Amino acid sequence: MRAVIATLGYVLSPDRESILMIRRDTRPDDLHFGKYNGLGGKLETDEDVVAGMRREIAEEAGLECGPMELAGTVSWPGFGRGGENWFGFLFRIPTWTGTPRDANDEGSLHWVRVADVLAGTVPMWESDRHFLPLVLGPAPQPFHGVMPFQDGKAQSWSYTPMP
Repeated sequence: MRAVIATLGYVLSPDRESILMIRRDTRPDDLHFGKYNGLGGKLETDEDVVAGMRREIAEEAGLECGPMELAGTVSWPGFGRGGENWFGFLFRIPTWTGTPRDANDEGSLHWVRVADVLAGTVPMWESDRHFLPLVLGPAPQPFHGVMPFQDGKAQSWSYTPMP
C-alpha cells in the first residue's frame, strides 16, 4: 500500500512559549474529533514538502511562513481511516506574518502553551507525546521515526536521531 505524504507544522509564538494548534471540533465523524493537533495535511501531487507546508499554513491559519525548520519525519503505517500508511514531515515555524484565523473548516485555532503540550495536559493523540519532545523540547533534535498503528492505536515507537 502506498503512503499518504503529509506535513505537520508547529507555528511558534514570538516568545516560543506557545504553539498554534487546531482543535478538530467541526465534524463528529472526523478521525481526529476533539483532539488538538499541529497544522498541515496531504501534499498536492505537484508540490514539494516545503511548498505543501506553506500552503497548508496559509489555508488553515491565514499565515505566511518565514524560514521553517525541519524537525523530523514520522512514518505511521496503518494510521489512516482505512488502514492507510501515512508519512509526515514535521516542521517548526518560528517566524511568520499575518493574523491567525480563529477557525477553519476543520476546527478552531488556539494558542497552546508548549509546556502544557509537553506535560500531556492537552487532549491530543496519545502517540504524539512520543515525538513532540523531539520537536518542541528545550533541545530539539532532528529525527526519523516510525510508529505503527493498529485499530486506531499506536503499537510502538522508535526513532533514529540525526546529528
